[in-house]
Amino acid sequence: MTDIDKIKALIDANDTSEAIVLLDGLIDACPDCDELYFLRGNAYRKHNDWKHAMSDYCKAAELNPDSPAVAAYRAASRILDFYNKDLYNP
Repeated sequence: MTDIDKIKALIDANDTSEAIVLLDGLIDACPDCDELYFLRGNAYRKHNDWKHAMSDYCKAAELNPDSPAVAAYRAASRILDFYNKDLYNP
């Protein structure tokens, strides 16, 4: 099992803290790999750390405009921008 496969398995198992630590080390070694930023963004998102998730999605998209991080960023933006005025004005 490669490091990437192990990280994906950790994220799927909701062990996001360990996945983030492993990704931090890999990103330090290979800062130009968009897939690592995308995966760390996914881990942060599952950890409900939207600020860091969005930042990593942006970095991945900057490195590779065809990255799946572009779609992930748009989806996360729609989630964060959701506003239902009925919830605030009963």
